[in-house]
Amino acid sequence: MGDADKLKITIDRDTCIGDGLCCNDAPETFEMDDDQIAILKNPIGDDRATIIEAATNCPVEAIKVEDTDTGEVLYPEE
Repeated sequence: MGDADKLKITIDRDTCIGDGLCCNDAPETFEMDDDQIAILKNPIGDDRATIIEAATNCPVEAIKVEDTDTGEVLYPEE
């Protein structure tokens, strides 16, 4: 938990299908824009575990989460 400030979150807008699960799972981090595509609302809005869970639940793997300290890709697993 915590350490969300050490995450780099990237949303592939071309891949996003506007499902909205990320917004449901981490509502302080993600929101939908006017085109119903996910955008970053606040990269430290939710805790680390919640953000990773939201990325994991994306049906098209449009969200990439990296640890900025280590450079490790936390999701999707490589």
